[in-house]
Amino acid sequence: MDVASLQAFIAVAEAGSFSAAAEQLYLTQPAVSKRIAVLEDSLAARLFDRIGRRTTLTEAGRALLPRARRILAELEDSRRAIANLSAHITGRLSIGTSHHIGLRRLPPVLRAFNGTYPDVELDLRFMDSEAVCAAVEHGELELGVVTLPVQPAVVLTTEPIWDDPLDAVVAVDHALARTRPATLEQLGAYPAILPARGTYTREIMEQAFSRLGLVIRPGPSTNYLETIRMLVAVGLGWSMLPRSMVDEELQIITPGRLHIKRSLGVVRHRERTLSNAARALIALLHAAPS
Repeated sequence: MDVASLQAFIAVAEAGSFSAAAEQLYLTQPAVSKRIAVLEDSLAARLFDRIGRRTTLTEAGRALLPRARRILAELEDSRRAIANLSAHITGRLSIGTSHHIGLRRLPPVLRAFNGTYPDVELDLRFMDSEAVCAAVEHGELELGVVTLPVQPAVVLTTEPIWDDPLDAVVAVDHALARTRPATLEQLGAYPAILPARGTYTREIMEQAFSRLGLVIRPGPSTNYLETIRMLVAVGLGWSMLPRSMVDEELQIITPGRLHIKRSLGVVRHRERTLSNAARALIALLHAAPS
């Protein structure tokens, strides 16, 4: 059972197709098929059912998947531990971050990191915070810089870096812009443009609304705060946005009792050894201005 075959197996399982896995691994489809065949032969079990264009895991494949992830994670952990014996900061650092943090918080940190540690190859992926946490949990990413979950998975460790207050905002020509601060009843009368259900930010908002008895009138929803800002700016409703996103197109109308704050920071797997590069990045994050 070799590493390349396990990598191909996980890629096919996650992509649901041999061709997509081949693109992800920068291999030809026949090469991926050969690696899967070698793995199936070594295990004496079929791992995938191929029906038409659909590729699904067999019972044996479903049993192998979490174990294959653990094997590769342990191997990567061993590599990091050995590399850490040297004080030199090099190698590959895989990071996941949300679009909002990646665009508004990380640039100066990444600029400083790249200038200080030019030998580190940064693998930076933009994903929803929830997807980043899942990828860190499964060993696919070493670090996440995200909106921290209210209740993280037991295998994850979180480190707050930035407090991120959220303000109720409307377009400057919205009816509510003339009644600052708005009341909770006034907010309930207009559409709320909020992050999609299931996101950490929406969960934080809903908990705050529930405590105050605020019943919202749902409007459009999206995972991207930049899109929400645009929808609010053109007058389609109100929203809760980070204070750092408020500009001349928006008016803050936060009711006095509505206090919402997210925590942005680092998430990592508590059982994985951090690389020297990851430790260096975390140190720069903690030194970054709030």
